[in-house]
Amino acid sequence: MELPSRSPELRSGVRQRRGVYILPSLFTVGTLICGFIAILSTLKGAQTLAAGGASAAALVAFDDAAKKIGWAIVFDGLDGRIARLTHSASDFGREFDSLVDVIAFGIAPALLAYAWGVQAIQASHTEPTVFFYIQRIGWLVSFAFLICGAARLARFNIDRGSTADRRYFVGLPIPAGAGVVAAVVHWEKQPIEHWFYGLVWLIVLGGAAYLMVSRVRYFSFKAMDLRKKRSYLMIILMGLIVWAIWAYSEPVLLAIAMGYFLSGPVMRLVGRGRTRPPAPKPEGARSREVEAT
Repeated sequence: MELPSRSPELRSGVRQRRGVYILPSLFTVGTLICGFIAILSTLKGAQTLAAGGASAAALVAFDDAAKKIGWAIVFDGLDGRIARLTHSASDFGREFDSLVDVIAFGIAPALLAYAWGVQAIQASHTEPTVFFYIQRIGWLVSFAFLICGAARLARFNIDRGSTADRRYFVGLPIPAGAGVVAAVVHWEKQPIEHWFYGLVWLIVLGGAAYLMVSRVRYFSFKAMDLRKKRSYLMIILMGLIVWAIWAYSEPVLLAIAMGYFLSGPVMRLVGRGRTRPPAPKPEGARSREVEAT
C-alpha cells in the first residue's frame, strides 16, 4: 500500500518552520565565535607581555578581546529576542545558549581580567613577594568570577519557568558581568602595572562575581515589546545612543556597563530606605476592633 506523500505546500511550511527554529541558534553560534576569538586575542596579548614584546601589540590584542566580548553580548541579546518574537524557543536552544554563555561570558572575561589586570604587574619592578600574593589572589578571584557566572546560569535555567517577576533578574546577569570587564579594558587599554590598581581591579571583579550569585534584583528588558508602537522620542533616543557608542565607544560603553552594574545595589539601598505600609489586618481582627469601640 502506497502512503500518501506530503503536498508541496506542506513541505514548504515544514522547511520554513525549521528555518525559524534555526535562526536564533545562528546568533548563538555568533556569540560562541566571538567568545572563542576573545580567548585567542587574550592569549596573544598575554604571550606578548610574557615575552617582553612591544606593549602596543598587547594593547591591541586586549582591546580586540574586549570588543569581541561586546559583540558577543549583542548576539546573545538578539538570539533570545528573536526566539521570543518568532515563538521559536526550544529546549535545545536554551541549553545551547547556556553552554555558549559559559565560554563567552565566563571563561573569556575571566582570562582577560587576569591577563590584563594582573600579569603586567610583574613587569613594573614590583617586589616579588607582593607580586606573588597579587598573582594568587588574581587566580582565586578570576576563578570565582567564572564559577559564579556558571552558577548564575544554572539558577537562571531553574527559575526560567517559575512565576517570578519578568521585569527583573535575580542577580547580575553574566553578560552584564562580562560587559564590565570588557568596558573597562576597552576604555583603559593599558594593562595594569601597579599592584595597588591591581587590587582595586580584583575588588571590582570580585564584586561582579558576588552580585551574580546574590539576590540583588536588576532590571530586565524582556518586558519591552518591540512590536508595540513607540514614540518618536524613544526612536530618537535609541538613535542617539547608537551614535554615541559609534563615536565615543570607550566612555559611553563604560558608563552603560558601570551604570547597570551599580543599579542593582542602588535600587536595594533605596528600597530599604523607604517606609513600607503596614500589612492589612485580617477581617476577624477588624470586627473585634469595631465591637470594642
